[in-house]
Amino acid sequence: MIAVAATAFVAGCGDGGTPAGSPSPTAAHRLTVTSTAFADGGTVPRRNTCDGADVSPPLTLGAVPAHTASLALHLRDLDAPHGAFTHWLVWNVDPHTTRLSAGEHPPGATEGRNDFGKTGYGGPCPPRGDRPHHYVLTVYAADRRVSPGAGASAADLLRALSGHTLAEGTLTGRYGRG
Repeated sequence: MIAVAATAFVAGCGDGGTPAGSPSPTAAHRLTVTSTAFADGGTVPRRNTCDGADVSPPLTLGAVPAHTASLALHLRDLDAPHGAFTHWLVWNVDPHTTRLSAGEHPPGATEGRNDFGKTGYGGPCPPRGDRPHHYVLTVYAADRRVSPGAGASAADLLRALSGHTLAEGTLTGRYGRG
């Protein structure tokens, strides 16, 4: 997981063009996604935002289905002024991955283009004065390795996962800039 500075977009998040829906799991199965940095629904630490080191938070993944071929991650701001804004896309993460350290790029995985126009992680960076935004990290278990293409967008990744999602799980954090 490569940290990407989001200083060019200090004004905040914009239109991500992310589809409203997500790939539906083909089975009723939920992954577990947790972080030692914040609880589900809790505040994202400054370190993991554009106001800090801008590194991805540490993650723990569990309950991955046995026949999973790869994992994918999608972090988005649901409260962005112009619709959902993608902060991070990663696909083809080894399905045996149970932990990712802060700022870690999963070995062998590919990172896509976030809505800051960069590849990799771009932390929460809502407009100053907004109420805290909700940032949802969704982890998908896929029945195959996906190939949405170099520099893929969230829409490309979600299309590649469509019909191939075995399970998913989420972790939601909040962040505001006063």
